[in-house]
Amino acid sequence: MAKSTGLGQTTLSIDDSAGTPRDIRNDITNWQMSTPRGVQDVTGVDKSANERLLLLADASVTLNGVHNPSSNRQHDVFKTVPSTSVPRTVTNTINGVTLACEMLFSDYQLSRSDSGELTWSAPGSLADGNVPTWS
Repeated sequence: MAKSTGLGQTTLSIDDSAGTPRDIRNDITNWQMSTPRGVQDVTGVDKSANERLLLLADASVTLNGVHNPSSNRQHDVFKTVPSTSVPRTVTNTINGVTLACEMLFSDYQLSRSDSGELTWSAPGSLADGNVPTWS
């Protein structure tokens, strides 16, 4: 696969609280996704360099965008974050590769800047114990 840009993203959908996937790419201005692994230091006193073991896998996402209260847009997806405790499928396809994870969203932040911009941010964390796998 050739090097590529993040332009023209093909899929970025998030389930609403009822489990219906919503394509809210038009409302997202930027995002960050992470798939870290825990690391345990197991270095014995007989070593002169670190020795480590990989531990549990994790995933997180932070979505940011411009507030859009229209039907089936980002506000419909995230407005129930404070009142429901349901995992939501986040499906992210970039240049033909997809990462889909069940995530819990812990916040739906709205921010109004001093210039009048109304933006939002929503952080999500892996919910179901399945190892995040790109396909």
